[in-house]
Amino acid sequence: QVQLVESGGGLVQPGGSLRLSCQASGSDFSRYFMGWYRQAPGKQREMVATISRGTTTNYADFVKGRFTISRDNARNSVFLQMNSLKPEDTAVYYCRRGPSVSWGTWGEYWGQGTQVTVAS
Repeated sequence: QVQLVESGGGLVQPGGSLRLSCQASGSDFSRYFMGWYRQAPGKQREMVATISRGTTTNYADFVKGRFTISRDNARNSVFLQMNSLKPEDTAVYYCRRGPSVSWGTWGEYWGQGTQVTVAS
């Protein structure tokens, strides 16, 4: 069973930046798509960004141009660089392991989440 551990959340002022990290257990990290999702209070969990086994990325429209997802397969890690943060980015951010192919199903492999709060 894969374990995903997020870190890097915190309180930041509007316009600021944060970098989230997700460390995955196991030796087959590079085989899987990875993603970042978020859930704000009272709202459904939503996709923020995904990355293929290589470098192909996909972003939700509300973060395009502000957030960047990347991965380091040697370190079993995926990152989310968040710039120009807005109060509406406040949420718990979750790391998720995806399928091994682009047409595969995203299973229920989640981290515990890390809180991001954007406020002045």
